[in-house]
Amino acid sequence: MSNINTDNFSFVQDLQLRWTDLDPLNHVNNSIYIQYFETARGRYMLEASKKWNWKKDMFLIANINCDYIKELTLGTANTQCAVRMAKMGTKSFVLEYLITSGEGTVHARGTSTQVMFDMKERKTIEIPEWLKDEVMAFEKEDTIIFK
Repeated sequence: MSNINTDNFSFVQDLQLRWTDLDPLNHVNNSIYIQYFETARGRYMLEASKKWNWKKDMFLIANINCDYIKELTLGTANTQCAVRMAKMGTKSFVLEYLITSGEGTVHARGTSTQVMFDMKERKTIEIPEWLKDEVMAFEKEDTIIFK
């Protein structure tokens, strides 16, 4: 994840830090960052694909990672989570996340690997062409790696 800054991301979600997000050290608990990724991922999918239907189109999380860089506290201003498509394969895709505040302070960065899944057949499926097309149109030029 080199050269990461929010300028390379087509989607940015404002985050609201809550009192319940804090741990006894008075900063955001490590598990909450994954929830921030999840919230931003859902909004990203709806923005990147106008055809996306959460009742019909589904993926499973195969892997998720978070690098904690600088603590987040309740008073951290202008906290955001940026999301972008990093890689797209035949059945899976990788999203990158960047949690920032203020004028670009990086608090965390991460990735998740999603695998397309047919809920009826209970098996993995190929990424639909319509989804590939919509995401490619949404993302910044030449940012997706195809594997």
